[in-house]
Amino acid sequence: MSSEIRAIGEHKAQWVTISRDEYESMKSTLEVRSNSELIEQIKESREDYQSGKFKKLRELMS
Repeated sequence: MSSEIRAIGEHKAQWVTISRDEYESMKSTLEVRSNSELIEQIKESREDYQSGKFKKLRELMS
C-alpha cells in the first residue's frame, strides 16, 4: 500500500493529510518508542533470540 501525503492550505500553519491506517501505525510506533521499559524488553528479547535462548512454538505445544 502506498501512502499519499499532501500539504494543503495557505495559512501560516500547514497540515498533512494521511490515511487512518498510516496515522494509527505512527501512533502505535510512538507509544512503543516512548515506553523505555518496553524498549528494554525488546532489546533483551533480541539478545536472547540471537544467542539461541528461545523455544520454538512446536516445542511449547508438545
